[in-house]
Amino acid sequence: MLVIRPLQSDDLEDLYAMAQKAGKGLTTLPADRELLQRKIDRARESFNQRCAPEAALYLFALEDIRARKTVGISGIEARVGLEEVFYNYRLSVTVNASRELGVHVRTPTLNLSNDMTDTTEICSLLLSDEYQGGGNGLLLSRCRFMFLDDFRKRFSDKVFAEMRGVSDKDGKSPLWDALGSKFFDMEFSQADMLSGLGNKSFIAELMPKYPIYLPMLPDAARAVVGMVHDNTRPALKMLQAEGFNFNGMVDIFDGGPVVEAFVHNIRTVREAVNRHAMVVNHSIDLDVPAEQRVMISNRSFRDFRVTTIPMNCIGPDTVKIPRVLAEALLVESGDPVRIAPLKEGALSPIRPNNSEPGGGK
Repeated sequence: MLVIRPLQSDDLEDLYAMAQKAGKGLTTLPADRELLQRKIDRARESFNQRCAPEAALYLFALEDIRARKTVGISGIEARVGLEEVFYNYRLSVTVNASRELGVHVRTPTLNLSNDMTDTTEICSLLLSDEYQGGGNGLLLSRCRFMFLDDFRKRFSDKVFAEMRGVSDKDGKSPLWDALGSKFFDMEFSQADMLSGLGNKSFIAELMPKYPIYLPMLPDAARAVVGMVHDNTRPALKMLQAEGFNFNGMVDIFDGGPVVEAFVHNIRTVREAVNRHAMVVNHSIDLDVPAEQRVMISNRSFRDFRVTTIPMNCIGPDTVKIPRVLAEALLVESGDPVRIAPLKEGALSPIRPNNSEPGGGK
């Protein structure tokens, strides 16, 4: 049984092992115990409401209950750019024209931008290799939208994700080699990790403030602007299915695209329905294909829990939950729960008895 819950201090070793296997590219989760512990501490402060809402970082663990092991993580940064300046490049076009000469030239350019400041970011998605498939990645990613839905006042109306850009097996980026390396006396992996950890002041000090004309860069660098790493394509496809679209911004180091969506337009949010828990003592076959399961959350803020349940457990007003699953979700009969599709179209026949979002505990 796999359950989403807030990250805890005793998840450190499992998280460190996952970060080691992830290698280069996942800059927000470096294989460094001290830095990971700081992330965990900040997440605990956020769930316990001991920090300003705009400074919160919510990290969710995917736990294998039977194995007592954390096998995945995903996160939400409540607002970016309020303490450290948040940078992207905006892809735009510069036009030069002359009627006399009959010249009209459009030149693609990169302009340093802070446009995503004060916007919510989804981040830090990582799933152990042995748990890939079976809808586990969908659960780990989409649980964040259920949290955003129930506690909208803590987040911006728009949410975005920075996708990992193109780099080779050694972690080298064509865009960095052609551009960033000319201004930073450090390796791409070091600069990207510093940026991912929030140490962005050096960017303002060293990056050129003028537009970068893409035709002046090598073909290899131009080709990767707005493109994702092969390993990131499934995550991008998942977000696109939720309604996320490329917004014209790219990462300043590797050129990976930024995708965004308004919270109320996210598919998981739009298709979610409310029910009340009905805990039953008889067994229910939970081992059904992902296509026949839906996500269910307990709508709690501090003790947020999400798992999956067979779709045939959902009734007009209630959802039948076997006791073992209810204990994992921390719910009792009569408690409000929220149901959302794990895969596209899973809840299409079940629309009645919905209510306004933001009713979490």
